[in-house]
Amino acid sequence: MDYAKESLRLHEEWKGKIEVIATVPVESKEDLSLAYTPGVAQPCLEIQKDVSRSYELTRRHNLCAVITDGSAVLGLGDIGPEAGMPVMEGKCMLFKAMADVNAFDIEVDADDIDSFVDCVTRIAPTFGGICLEDIKAPECFEIERRLIERLDIPVMHDDQHGTAIVTAAAVINACRLTDKRFEDLHITTFGAGAAAIAIMRLLTAMGVDRDNVVMVDRRGVIHTRRDDLSPYKREFATRRDISSLDESLRGADVFIGVSKAGLLHPDMIRGMAPQPLIMALANPEPEIGMEEALAARPDAIYASGRSDLPNQVNNLLAFPYVFRGALDVRARRIDTPMKIAAAETLARLARHTPTQDEHRSGCEPAFCRERLLPTPFDGRLRHAVPHAVAEAAVRSGAARADCVPEQTVEAE
Repeated sequence: MDYAKESLRLHEEWKGKIEVIATVPVESKEDLSLAYTPGVAQPCLEIQKDVSRSYELTRRHNLCAVITDGSAVLGLGDIGPEAGMPVMEGKCMLFKAMADVNAFDIEVDADDIDSFVDCVTRIAPTFGGICLEDIKAPECFEIERRLIERLDIPVMHDDQHGTAIVTAAAVINACRLTDKRFEDLHITTFGAGAAAIAIMRLLTAMGVDRDNVVMVDRRGVIHTRRDDLSPYKREFATRRDISSLDESLRGADVFIGVSKAGLLHPDMIRGMAPQPLIMALANPEPEIGMEEALAARPDAIYASGRSDLPNQVNNLLAFPYVFRGALDVRARRIDTPMKIAAAETLARLARHTPTQDEHRSGCEPAFCRERLLPTPFDGRLRHAVPHAVAEAAVRSGAARADCVPEQTVEAE
């Protein structure tokens, strides 16, 4: 199938992928008086007295905003807010289909960080959570930081943390298969943007030694001798005497590529540690193809961002369920313990041998080197990941404990 041609045809037919549907009837004068004026004045007054009642008396408890400025859309780059709308609509569609989270896309025409943050802050009272999307680095780091500081609802940049969660889950299971420990891993990343920084922040929080991390950007190895580094890159600058891409991979247990196609060559991975994990996540074409990688290193475990290859690292495994769990306990933020809980749960689901009923619901039958992660259509995701995220939020203090739904935090 020519996906580009067929998708364009269908988008012309669909004219949007989400819609607003009334949840209450408006079929009589009484219906109108209760759902609208004069009856609606009373819930307004209740919320005026206590803003937290907005979660009980409106859709806010289950409404997420998907917000972009269109500056880093997929692999298309800075194409503008209007051009990013088909992706944002798709994200909203996935929120609803996968985790029953209502989501609405908002495309912001903002030329600078201040105006973007101000816009999102002003509309935040409408929503229970903010999912930032397709915002270029390094602006995305500052935008997310400021919004987290200013808002009392969860804010997450999915390109950073959704990618990090699913990548971490794959690393957990690769370690299980190869009998390696997080604290012993040597990791090299190609790419040093939003996803790479978030991935390494999460992996180091989970036990990877920062001294064992080498990050490479378009100018070469990120080391402490460089004077052109942003604060975010300097966080992972190596002190080791490494100057080339080849050297950065010698003895490495894990390669994580969030850069562009063709950057990784077979000779580079021949010097990696035994049973390396090669995660070539550039889309649509990876840093190295699966056949080429496994021909050079038959003992490797290979993962990519492609749905037509084994071990797809897909943010869809994370973002709907992380927000579902956060909304369920009315979390103030999405913190590191919640992200770790999501990653560990994804890894555990992949290792679990499914029952016949689970297999029929989309769960794959076996954990192996070609199946590090659950599939996006695994029916267990809808319950297990939000449950783990909600429990982690309660333990970390991110949740508003007085509104924890009992069924969300009970033991599995």
